[in-house]
Amino acid sequence: MEKPVKSNGIAQGITLGVILSLITVIAYAVYQDFFTKLWYINLAIAILLPITLGIIAAVKSRKQLEGFISFKSAFTSYFITVVIGTLISSVVAILIFNVVDPEAALDIKEKGIQVSVDFMESMGAPQEEIEKQIAKAEEQDTLSLGSQVKGWFGWMIFYIIIGLLACLAVKKKEPLY
Repeated sequence: MEKPVKSNGIAQGITLGVILSLITVIAYAVYQDFFTKLWYINLAIAILLPITLGIIAAVKSRKQLEGFISFKSAFTSYFITVVIGTLISSVVAILIFNVVDPEAALDIKEKGIQVSVDFMESMGAPQEEIEKQIAKAEEQDTLSLGSQVKGWFGWMIFYIIIGLLACLAVKKKEPLY
């Protein structure tokens, strides 16, 4: 494997991990409602940052390989970036919400349930349906170690699919002559 493929993947992965971790730490320390009331911004960040930095790693690798890169090498650079970055971020979140401050996880869960209730009420949902959803939400522990690991694998499937498509555009074969 060419050196730029791995080095760009690792560098962009560390950058991604630091950015995502800083967002998590700042949101935890300053405005925990970011995880509930501003969920759409959190979702946009979770989708756009890993994909963007993964593509940047693949494109940088192509440039360093004199403008030509195989699909496999482009995807490898993308994949290394996304895996390293999201793993760093996940470890930070697991440490914060399971080791450092498990009470914050409970508080965020309660706030999330309230946001859901407010939304369902604004949409005119029947009270019995709201109560059913509350009971279901109270059973879930979305910030537990198991849930976070399961969530990471789910996101990885999404990132892999997008990465495969993006790397089709990034790859460029060297001419045969």
